[in-house]
Formats: sequence, structure tokens, C-alpha cells
Amino acid sequence: MKPTRLSISLFILTALFTLQSAPADQRATKGSASSIQRATKGSASSIQRTPEGSASSTQPATKGSASPPEAQGKSSPQPTRPNFVIIMADDLGYGELGCYGSNSFKTPHIDALARGGIRFTDFHSNGAVCSPTRAALLTGRYQQRSGIDGVITAKSHRHTGLGLEQETVAEMLKRAGYATGMFGKWHVGYDTKFNPIKQGFDEFHGFVSGNIDLFSHIDQEGWFDWWAQDKLTYIPGYAPHHITERGIEFIRQHKDRPFLLYLPHPAPHYPYQGPGDHANRVVKKGFKPDQLDKLTTVPGLKKAEASRAYREMVQDLDTQVGKIIAELECQGLRENTLIIFCSDNGGTGNKKLGSDNGPLRGKKGQLYEGGHRVAGIFNWPSNIEPGLCTETALTFDLMPTFAELADVVPEATMDGLSLKSLLLTNESLAERPLVWMSGERIAYRLGDWKLLSANNDKHKSSPMLFNLRQDLGETTDLATQYPERVKAMQATALHLQREIRTNSKILNEK
Repeated sequence: MKPTRLSISLFILTALFTLQSAPADQRATKGSASSIQRATKGSASSIQRTPEGSASSTQPATKGSASPPEAQGKSSPQPTRPNFVIIMADDLGYGELGCYGSNSFKTPHIDALARGGIRFTDFHSNGAVCSPTRAALLTGRYQQRSGIDGVITAKSHRHTGLGLEQETVAEMLKRAGYATGMFGKWHVGYDTKFNPIKQGFDEFHGFVSGNIDLFSHIDQEGWFDWWAQDKLTYIPGYAPHHITERGIEFIRQHKDRPFLLYLPHPAPHYPYQGPGDHANRVVKKGFKPDQLDKLTTVPGLKKAEASRAYREMVQDLDTQVGKIIAELECQGLRENTLIIFCSDNGGTGNKKLGSDNGPLRGKKGQLYEGGHRVAGIFNWPSNIEPGLCTETALTFDLMPTFAELADVVPEATMDGLSLKSLLLTNESLAERPLVWMSGERIAYRLGDWKLLSANNDKHKSSPMLFNLRQDLGETTDLATQYPERVKAMQATALHLQREIRTNSKILNEK
């Protein structure tokens, strides 16, 4: 497979703009020219280290805040290849965890994970909706390179999925001798040729659509959707609990070798159903297990009952995280397991329901921060000191990070950046241009500056410019005050957009 590289002209545009706009002491150089980009060597990152077990601030930290001198540039021995556990929530808002300032939800296990690890205040999903983020996480590259620009819907996109020519993080780690298991929401392809076991995962139990009834396991178009490997299989009970049970069994089976465990949960995405509720959906198409005839169904919950169920879903998700942590501890694996908790996009913004994106503007589906700035927690007891991090990181950074930690080289050039040096030795990340794209909409980020526009030749809109360091809520548009900055950022954003989409067969959400 030939690696995909950013064109030389993109780097020239970005470098020129960066040199013109950044103070000398903030200019960062790119990492090595290998397929894995790394943190800039020798520079101190924006991690505020906290004593283990102490409560860290729930407010976003100021960019550039200093770490204790003894934590800066600290060297450490190469760690033993770790186990990797990714726990991904679905539509969880930035402000819905206690460790991110919530008083509405009790999330003690996730809060403890944050206290004992690094909590990012500037962590992002690669998409503002679910399928794109999952594709970027799985490939370490912009999701458009694998053909996914929007939601792979149950109604209109059952024929397509994640490009099979793309190496996934599971396929890469299998080459390094890892066991690989995925239990939960797939949502990057319905056809069995796109099934997780065809994309590097040894084991899969879960669903392939965007959402299911958590009791009857039926998707929104009426198809039964619970799989064991690549076969439809009936299993009674609450889907999030099945995900945890399978995860625990996987840990027990593979405790004597390194493993990747990917647990993408359905909570708190609709339909809103707590553990004590009942099924809402019935099969309308395709395979129907006989056992569903005995299942009690009720109308979908609304208003106060939906809000109650939403709260229960968030808090039950926390319980499931606690069970996975407890099993790792029971098996003696906790110290050398890197656990990452994040969400696939921002919350829906429905305050009556309980969705809360904290201080951020916007919601799921939008390119304001509320659509893609999410919780990001990294916990690895034997190697990561607790702290609060203001560095900018995304879900596509996970694959290159895992590659460097597992000492394996990805087949393709990564768009993401390895976070190893940031996590282990507190070295800052190189400043890099970042984009979020959805159809004709684009958000472009360079340092503290963010540009929003419909940025292509055919569709133009008045751009908006924000300084996120000064205005996290994106309340003040600075485009008219900095026309040259807008012009330069637009040119680079358009160039980057074209490069990413070149030779990519893009699925757009309809």
C-alpha cells in the first residue's frame, strides 16, 4: 500500500503562515519524516501534574500553562508493550462527567480514571457525528481517505463502509502479536464484508448500525442487529451489559499476551432506555429471532421519563467502566494497561433531556466546538503521571500512539500524531494544521485560531474566525479584525481539504 502524504505546497503555506503569525517561542517544528509523527523533542508541554489521588480542576486550563520543572523533559525507560483499552461513549456531551464539571451525573469510576491519569481539556473527535470519528480512530487518518464523510445510515448506506484497502489499528497490532477484540457499536459498514472480523478484530459481539433498541437489539429501520462474529445472534438483555461481559471474558482469555480491547458503547445515544426499562422496537425487515415474540415492548420514552433514562444511561456507562477496571486489577493487568476514554462526538444539546456541552457553543452535527470537543482521558498507572493537559489531540492520534508504544510501523502514513512523548515524558506536540469536514462545511484549526466556513470553489459563505484561547465559547467573530489571517487560513484549509479528498471516493450523508 502506498502511503498518502500531504503535498509540499501545503507545508509551505502552513509554514509561512505560522512564521508570520506565531511568536518565536511558540513555533514548533514537525516531527520525523517517518510514517509516525512524534511530539517535538525537548519542549515542555502544557500538562499540569497533580499528585496521585488528588482532585484536579474541572475547568479548562489555559494554553501554555507550565508543568513542574521536574516533570519537563523527564527521561524514562522504554515501557513493556502495554495492553490497550478504548472505551468510547456515544453522543456524550463535554460537560456530562463529574471530572468535566457536571453536577447532574454521578460518574465516580470515570472521575477516578481522570484523577489517576491525564485529562485533556482540548481533546476532539475527528467528526461531529459518529461514523467519521470511528473511521479516523480505526485508521489513524482523516476519515475521508477511507470514503467516510458522514453518517453511514441504516436507511441509505447499507451497501458501503470503511475502505477495505485501509489498514486498521486492529490489523496493525495483530502484526505485532496482539489479540484484538471489539464489543459494541461498529457503524462503519453493514455488509458482512465490512464486519470487524474482516478488519483485524479476532472477536466481535455487537451491532453494526448507528443505534439499536438496547433490549430487542433492533436498528431504527427495523432490522435485527446483534452479531457474534459475522452471524446474527440473539442474546437477551441490556446491550451495554453484554458489551462489558464480553470485554471481561476477553480480558480473562488473553491475560497472558498483549491485547487491544475496543469497547464502543451505545450510551447515551437514543433510544433512551435505562437498565430497568423495556424494548421499544419490533422487527420490520429481515431476520427475526423467535425469542423476540416473547419480549415486552412499550412506546418510546418522552419528556421526564426520557430524561430519567438518559441520566441512568450515563451513570450505567460509568458502572461498566468500573467493571472493566476491576477486572484488569483482578487479573494483575492494570499497571500495564493504557485505558482511553472518549466520546465519538459532542452531545445533542437537548438540555431538557440532560445533554450538556458545558461552556462550548454548538452540538452534535455542528463544527462549533460543542460538536467535536469531547472528554479525553488517558490512564496508564505504571507510566503516566496524573495531570491536566491543554494540548490539542484527536481520535486519529490513537493509532500512531499505539504503533510507537507497540513498536510496529503502520502501512500508511498517519495523519494523526503519536502522543507517546507527551504522555510519558511531558514533551509538547508540534503545532499542526487540523481540519474537520462535513460535506461542504469545514473547520480549520491552527494553534489557538479556528476558522469556520463552507470552504470550496462552488459554495462560499462568510467565514468566522475565533481565538479559542480567549473565547472558548466561540462568541466573538474576529474575521473582520484579522482579514489577512482569514485569507491565509482559508487558502491553507482549502488546499488541505483538496489534498485529503483527492483520489478518495467520498460517502456524503444524504
